[in-house]
Amino acid sequence: MSEPDVRVAVTEGERDDAFAVRKAVFVDEQGVDEELEWDEHDDPDAEAVHFVASRGGDPVGAARLREYEPGVGKVERVAVLESARGEGWGRRLMEALEAEARERGFDSLVLHGQTTAEGFYHGLGYETTSDEFDEAGIPHVEMRKSL
Repeated sequence: MSEPDVRVAVTEGERDDAFAVRKAVFVDEQGVDEELEWDEHDDPDAEAVHFVASRGGDPVGAARLREYEPGVGKVERVAVLESARGEGWGRRLMEALEAEARERGFDSLVLHGQTTAEGFYHGLGYETTSDEFDEAGIPHVEMRKSL
């Protein structure tokens, strides 16, 4: 059995794994419309960086990083399968994403976090910078962290 792993999704198969996790969490579990889940940042030639987390070779988590504005990265589509929650995958994904963001020269990160995950992001050093707002029918807040 392979070791727990979080990596940049480079191959088409790795990207497919990341997208499968996103579909399971956001579309199937949370009821997000597929038209809202997929966007131009998911295109194969887009600048976004996709991450996939694997346990025993099976995908269990995903995340996406893209440039938001000069020096600022945007964290998006962070998802962990329900069966793998509570095992530290979210933290591992965010650590890998933040390391990649630093390598790419980002000074800070911004994200739109679901309010149910706000405490998780606070634990990683993110600060809430907005009032609650609706995104895809789910309450969110904007959060930021300096790197």
